Amino acid sequence: MLAERIIPEAVVDRIRTEALRTEAEGTPSQELLTFIYEERLFKLFVPDELEGRMTPLPEAARLFERAAWADGTFGWLLAIGAGGGFFAATLPETEARRLYTDRKALVAGSGHPSGRAIRTPGGYVVSGRWKYCSGSTFATFFTANCVVEGDGGEGDEPEIRSFAFLPEEVAIDRDWRAFGLRATESHSIVVRDVFVPEARTFDIRTEPRYGYPVYRYPFLAFAQVSFAPVVIGIGRRFLAEARALVLPREAEWTASGSGRFERAIAAIATGEERLAAAVEGFYRTIDATWTAFLREGALTEEEARLVSLASCEAARTAVDSAHLAFPHLGMSVLMEDRPANKAWRDLHTAAQHSVLGQG
Repeated sequence: MLAERIIPEAVVDRIRTEALRTEAEGTPSQELLTFIYEERLFKLFVPDELEGRMTPLPEAARLFERAAWADGTFGWLLAIGAGGGFFAATLPETEARRLYTDRKALVAGSGHPSGRAIRTPGGYVVSGRWKYCSGSTFATFFTANCVVEGDGGEGDEPEIRSFAFLPEEVAIDRDWRAFGLRATESHSIVVRDVFVPEARTFDIRTEPRYGYPVYRYPFLAFAQVSFAPVVIGIGRRFLAEARALVLPREAEWTASGSGRFERAIAAIATGEERLAAAVEGFYRTIDATWTAFLREGALTEEEARLVSLASCEAARTAVDSAHLAFPHLGMSVLMEDRPANKAWRDLHTAAQHSVLGQG
């Protein structure tokens, strides 16, 4: 499979070896970033014309799962970073070419319209603050949404427009202090009275410039299909690490005659079975609706609903399966230097993404 070829076992092992250290440092390793740049993994949805690595959405989803199974930080950064390629089709062509052809091109930002923009000759003056901008410290540019002041009459919805900022226009507030995904650099960004030329503004609802199918896929469904595999991958990793905690205790727990070992293994196995069923349903739905989408050129409302349900259900099942196992793992799982503990924290952090609560 493509995911195993791009992220082989040797890479998985290297990433896992350094995961706890990079978490403590609060930043991904240069080795991980170099691997991502060399494989163009932040460019899975960037057009080939812009030196991207355009990938069908179902294949990209499997890549996100494998990366998250290797380590939560890897999976999260990959899904977030690759997702920024979606904007390449509606950002004006000259700027898109300049920003996306960079070998290290990475977009950080937010879809929440917490900024304001004032029209001025040639562009806009923008100010705002946006939270949870993953990859902020090594992004090559930023995108964020603003309300355009003065637009819309009484009873009209104000215009919301997207803006691309250069690193020198952005201040990073290092406020990411979550208990999981600590090395994702998901800090807030601040922009104060920055002039943004019209050529660096866009609206993802406009007709995409390129013909690649993913650019016509509904954005909410695109986000759900991107983030659900991250939660799936971390959930699978947690259950595997749960087994690794329990199996060495077999003799001790069995000798006590309490049935503790048997209960623990049974809980883990039940979680694995439930998650496997949800994952199978997720990919079956994604593959089938993607095939229909390619044939028809659009997702029907019913197909979009099925994608949303499958994505949210798979993410919920990953969390619920971890909850089945966690009470049986003993005190060791509470130690932050245990891979199972990191996976538990990463899982619950990733699953909080707002798009996974809409199914």
